[in-house]
Amino acid sequence: MTSQSDPPFRKILVANRGEIALRVVRTCREMGIRTVVVHSTADRDSAAVRLADEAVQIGPGAPRKSYLYPAMIIEAALRTGAEAIHPGYGFLSEDPDFAEICDKNGIVFIGPHPDVMARLGDKATARELMAAAGLPVVPGSAEAIASPAELVETTKRVGLPVIIKASAGGGGRGMSVVREWDELLPTFRTTRATARGVFGDDRVYLERYWENARHIEVQVLADNHGTVLHLGERDCSVQRRHQKLIEESPAPLLPPALRERLTQAAVRGAAAVGYTGAGTFEFLVDGDEAAFIEVNCRIQVEHPVTEAVTGIDLVREQIRVAAGLPLSVTQEEVRPNGVAIECRVNAEDPRRDFAPCPGLLSEFVPPGGQFVRVDTHAYAGWHVPPYYDSLLAKVIVWAPDRDQAIARMRRALAEFRIAGPGISTTSELLQEVLADPVFRAGQHSTSLLRK
Repeated sequence: MTSQSDPPFRKILVANRGEIALRVVRTCREMGIRTVVVHSTADRDSAAVRLADEAVQIGPGAPRKSYLYPAMIIEAALRTGAEAIHPGYGFLSEDPDFAEICDKNGIVFIGPHPDVMARLGDKATARELMAAAGLPVVPGSAEAIASPAELVETTKRVGLPVIIKASAGGGGRGMSVVREWDELLPTFRTTRATARGVFGDDRVYLERYWENARHIEVQVLADNHGTVLHLGERDCSVQRRHQKLIEESPAPLLPPALRERLTQAAVRGAAAVGYTGAGTFEFLVDGDEAAFIEVNCRIQVEHPVTEAVTGIDLVREQIRVAAGLPLSVTQEEVRPNGVAIECRVNAEDPRRDFAPCPGLLSEFVPPGGQFVRVDTHAYAGWHVPPYYDSLLAKVIVWAPDRDQAIARMRRALAEFRIAGPGISTTSELLQEVLADPVFRAGQHSTSLLRK
């Protein structure tokens, strides 16, 4: 039997890289859990490798031969005696097959049950499940589009513009907006081809495209003892190519009644499918109208803003739930305080359509000061590899109110020193957004950067 002082696991393998691998390692260490980090040859000098108790090289830089290669990860876990695997986000974090392989090998997968993940991971099926649970969904196809004729008929019903999405998609990939009728069929074909190439599944579905909506998501936690609670919402409306750049909590100017509707809908949706662990329910909001779009069955990149306003370590709760323990907080004990903002500093050139900028970081000096958190794996002398997501760092600030949080973030980004041959970042663009009157007034939508 586990006592209050015993760690829930003796050793956890972290099946990821970058800042999230480091993030998980740090919480494990605080919980008295030893860690194993798997890594590619390109990440042999990573900060996570250096700080973990053990490290296992699992393949070359290409993800499909390392971080997306289940056999090598399972073998590393068995060889090192890891009892559980934390998948972080991306890679295998929402792969129900990988979760099942873990289970068959006697290893705990830190995430929801594979069956729940499979049902929610299919975006079209998730829409059906949430509609059945009473959540409002964006008007669109009831399931994956089977033919061009069905595509045309559904588009006539919901009206242009529409967005065609990969059923197995995620991370902002496999989405195409259609504004004109003559674009419909060509976009359908190219999106299916992209879905097949990226996700190995060419099924797509269709939704009405909300031009000026806000992207609001609700963080939920659920355990195996029947408790489902929410940790408030995040506004993730500042996006480029459907990928988030700035997130904050709470969402500015969100009416209390609408906030209550969204958070209760998320809790109801999680309970309806037997969700466990940390998850995120995403909604589009336009005025007083709101509609569910998808569930992310993992820790989110933007989870630190929720941690900053609630004081709750989400990774710790994930690990506790995976070990069969109850959540350490009740809904009544969740009391969000102040405002937190996160900015993603990517090695990208916004002037060249956000082209990635791999290369040597000759200078890398993160900001500091009170209520400033920087989640990063980068350091001076590190080479940004060309194989992976271009995220260099997440800068998270907390303040008593939104104006102070914006001022603190602008100061922090101004302090951040990043340089190297051919290296560009999103830092200047982030500063421009923070200074934008529409953003400062909290009246922005997902179309902010397009404008």
